[in-house]
Amino acid sequence: MKNLFQGGETKSGGDEFVETLLASGDVRIERIVSTGQTSPPGFWYDQEEDEWVALLEGNAKLEYADGRRITLKRGDWILIPAHSRHRVAYTDSYCVWLAVFLKNSICK
Repeated sequence: MKNLFQGGETKSGGDEFVETLLASGDVRIERIVSTGQTSPPGFWYDQEEDEWVALLEGNAKLEYADGRRITLKRGDWILIPAHSRHRVAYTDSYCVWLAVFLKNSICK
C-alpha cells in the first residue's frame, strides 16, 4: 500500500518527481509531484496518447498552442486529447497530479 501524498518530494527548482503507479496494455497511470516546475520556453507536449489529469493538491496553469489558458486548482481535472500541443505554464511550490494516459484515443 502507498499514499498519493507521501514520497517523491523534490527540491524547488529541481526536476519533477514522476512515478508510474500502473502500466498495463493501453493504460499508464502516473503520480507527479511538482515543486514550481514549468515547461521550458518554447517547449510543447505533443503526446501520442490522450491524457486525463487531475490536480490533487496545489494550483497550476496549462497553455495550449492555440492560445487557450487553463487554470487548475485542487480537485480539478481535464482531458487532453492526443496531439493537443500544450505546456505547463505555472505550478505552486507543491502540486500532486494524477495522470492517466490512454494509447487508444477516446477523443475522436
